[in-house]
Amino acid sequence: MENSLYVALSHQTALVRQLETVANNMANVNTTGYKQTSPLFTQYLDESMSSERPPADNVAYVQDFGTVRDFSAGALNATGNPLDIAIDGEGFFVIETPEGERFTRNGHFKIDADGQLVNSDGYPLLSVNRTPFFFAPNEKEISITRDGMVTTENGIVGQIRVVGFSSLQKLRETYNGLYTTTSDNQPFDMTPNIEQGMLEGSNVQPVVEMTKMIQLQRAYEAAQRMIEREDSRISSAISALSARSTQ
Repeated sequence: MENSLYVALSHQTALVRQLETVANNMANVNTTGYKQTSPLFTQYLDESMSSERPPADNVAYVQDFGTVRDFSAGALNATGNPLDIAIDGEGFFVIETPEGERFTRNGHFKIDADGQLVNSDGYPLLSVNRTPFFFAPNEKEISITRDGMVTTENGIVGQIRVVGFSSLQKLRETYNGLYTTTSDNQPFDMTPNIEQGMLEGSNVQPVVEMTKMIQLQRAYEAAQRMIEREDSRISSAISALSARSTQ
């Protein structure tokens, strides 16, 4: 009798997960380099042994299978800041963190007190030699070419390392737009295609996400009404059976 309730509840749980994902996408509409995510669900079949169905009949539930990330490029926006850089096409910048190398599409960098080129968390951007970039206090004219070569009025500082991956879906976000990867999905060096003075925007489409949210809210309300009707039906059946047994 309760199978229909369980199916509806599994559907409602999936809808909540979808709503949370859409809300997170909406919250990151203006986050540099953010990549839209979508939950992935699958059908879970379970043999019913209730009085409503004979054995071997299958009941279908919704099962949360994971998350899919859309790695398509966002729009490039001009900032005029020479330390803002964007990758035009595929690839990721490499950041050195206390946990090891991490990868990002967020090209908003700054020079810290030690003259090191770092991201907003203070972690250094790495060169093709896997070393950070350092600038002297008197170096002001910083130029970055499309192939990632960094120069100042005093000469060449180094070349920015850009890497790719055989399977982007194996990348896992850690925090602040930084990604890590599995041991069987090691990065390979790519030829950089970099735009100086620009940042890559989020690839979230606000109108699409808002439409999704409205549809999901309506679906959730419909599932809730079905649960309430089924609960009322079960309660009525129990009351009828109880009244009959006392006669």
